[in-house]
Amino acid sequence: MGPQQDRSAAKPYANGTAAPAAGRKENKVVRYKECQRNHAASIGGHAVDGCREFMASGAEGTAAALLCAACGCHRSFHRREVEAAAECDCSSDTSSGARR
Repeated sequence: MGPQQDRSAAKPYANGTAAPAAGRKENKVVRYKECQRNHAASIGGHAVDGCREFMASGAEGTAAALLCAACGCHRSFHRREVEAAAECDCSSDTSSGARR
């Protein structure tokens, strides 16, 4: 048997991105914007329905939460926008500075 591996370390996902390490909380806000589904793909054209923002059809955690109430498309057709929450390190350490 080989040496034990650290199972708490971040493991990569199948798509190549790294999973967040255990104990480290990522503060990211994900919003779904305009629908990008091509409704005219079957006839060789390009037409979108004009839905400007995803609105869930049901409560969070249900299957209906993945469907848009405005256009009926699945959430994956809407442009995904990830906003990193700004973390402020407002702790000021004045005790280590020189006093005059």
